[in-house]
Amino acid sequence: MFIAIARPAVEPVGPDAVAVPGSPTIAELSPRALHARLLENAALRRLRGVERLKSNRVEDADYWLHAAPVAVRKACALREEKSFAPLP
Repeated sequence: MFIAIARPAVEPVGPDAVAVPGSPTIAELSPRALHARLLENAALRRLRGVERLKSNRVEDADYWLHAAPVAVRKACALREEKSFAPLP
């Protein structure tokens, strides 16, 4: 039996090309927003590490406490790569 491959009725457009129809689009973040998100990730990783230490989960705590500086380094690299315009 022959089955024809039909194209979907809705074709995604933009950066979210693999999304299913109806899903929210992925917005491109500004460099400042991405920088802020990376610093927030670093803070959350640090807090998670401290939480793991308090619950005597040393292996997990080591992972999270070593993951926090990675996000900070990425934020620093982004700041060096993109020169941020001064705030008004």
